[in-house]
Amino acid sequence: MLIDILFLSLLNQYLHTLMKQKSIYSVLRIALILCLPMAFLGFSFRNAADLPKWQQLFNGKDIKDWKIKIRTHDLNDNYGNTFRVKDGNIQVRYDQYTEFDKQYGHLFYKKPYSYYLIGVEYRFVGDQVKGGEGWALRNSGIMIHGQDPVTMKKDQDFPNSIEVQLLGGDGKGERSTANLCTPGTQFVKDNQVIKSHCIESSSKTFSGDQWVRVEVLVLGDSEIVHYVNGEEVLRYQRPQKDPVGGAAEGELLKGGSISLQSESHPIDFRKVEIIDLEKYAKDPEKLKDVIKKLMAEKRVAKQ
Repeated sequence: MLIDILFLSLLNQYLHTLMKQKSIYSVLRIALILCLPMAFLGFSFRNAADLPKWQQLFNGKDIKDWKIKIRTHDLNDNYGNTFRVKDGNIQVRYDQYTEFDKQYGHLFYKKPYSYYLIGVEYRFVGDQVKGGEGWALRNSGIMIHGQDPVTMKKDQDFPNSIEVQLLGGDGKGERSTANLCTPGTQFVKDNQVIKSHCIESSSKTFSGDQWVRVEVLVLGDSEIVHYVNGEEVLRYQRPQKDPVGGAAEGELLKGGSISLQSESHPIDFRKVEIIDLEKYAKDPEKLKDVIKKLMAEKRVAKQ
């Protein structure tokens, strides 16, 4: 509104001056020059206003909106202060552990989602705790379409879910991130049911303690897409539970919990945000248009 007022004021001054000079051609020329930027700005503002906004799942202060489930412990028993908030980050730490002992943990957001774009910025830090599995070195995850933590057994290691696996470089070769693992689940890729527990993305390796941004576009039971620092690295369809009774495919997963993983290596999460796309779920054309506009911006983690 302020920009419009300034433009109109400036336009009025030019017109008044030029009318005195009786230069109609100049008046029209200046009016055109001044009005075109206003038209483009207005178009830009309307487009931006049409897009849904990011909502912060992590408020930067505490984890009161989250539930904790650590293997062999009761729901919301934050054993060893595994999940904590310090310096504006969710920190996963093991300084109060004597040994890891397969005490895998998950920090669950308080409500489930179905259609959404989630953005998470993370970094691996420090050394793996004693007793952690070799494969769990610089390893964590974002669990989506997960089961309710209330339904998890006390000694259950991972929630049934689709895991967006987060990996850091180990100094021994390439190690992609935003991979896909499937505890209790499977999916379809290239029109084939994939039963492998994990598949790799096409991302590069991120070594050291650098921040990385992973985004996941989740469209109910139809399609899921992984992005790393604004680049698409993996796409698949029909997320589903493991089949029963000899069936080829299982029950489709339309939505579920979102959780962050504790797998024995310290990790920081400084941002966990979401754009809820549920209101577009029944309007495919509008959904497609909104996604196109959202993904036109390449969001990269700042160091």
